[in-house]
Amino acid sequence: MPLMPADRPTELTGTSGTLFVVATPLGNLEDITLRAARVLGEVHTVLAEDTRRTRRLLTHLGHGTATLSLHQHNEKGRIEQVVRMLERGDNLALVSDAGTPAISDPGFPLIRAVTQRGLTVVPVPGPCALAAAASAAGLPTDRLHFIGFLPTRPGRRRKVLEEALQLRATTVLYASPHKLLKDLALLVEIAGPERPACLCRELTKVHEEFDRASLGELLEKWSDRKIRGEITLLVAPREKGSG
Repeated sequence: MPLMPADRPTELTGTSGTLFVVATPLGNLEDITLRAARVLGEVHTVLAEDTRRTRRLLTHLGHGTATLSLHQHNEKGRIEQVVRMLERGDNLALVSDAGTPAISDPGFPLIRAVTQRGLTVVPVPGPCALAAAASAAGLPTDRLHFIGFLPTRPGRRRKVLEEALQLRATTVLYASPHKLLKDLALLVEIAGPERPACLCRELTKVHEEFDRASLGELLEKWSDRKIRGEITLLVAPREKGSG
């Protein structure tokens, strides 16, 4: 099937509007796709987790598209407004601060509501920390178990990890800098210090880092470091025959 010329996008058709779920760069602006750049300039409004951050991206692309905030604190209250905009024919783009919306980011409640109303949702794929980290970590990728950020309640955190680390799949989770050591300590306690892992930090940014080591080594090394930036952790699958 030939590519559709940029001046005749097939997406922008129909009487009701379309909600585009648009992936944006994790840090390196060169990672924006041609399609994402075009869609962000053609839609009526961009629904943004942080309108100031998204405005910088739009300015970089040369777009003056209107923005409307949509984040974890106001998403449910925005749903009816967004549905009305789509029903009157507005095409909208949903973006998060970085990466792919709804993947451990705002978006799922809105997308579910829009699809339940019979309206069109179209993905515009691109950067995603999960995929970027898994592709370069050097751990098995035939089976991935994605957790996202661990729950805040200690009992629930432990249960989620215990279930995940028993699988014969690489476990992937996101970690905030102030919780990284706590997460690593719990991983060591459950999986053991020898389990291979990879700590990915500041993906696609100037200080991008892949630290490939055992869980015990990671805990020891990072206990002595000042931790900054976005972190993705990957833990190797349980070996066959292990407890």
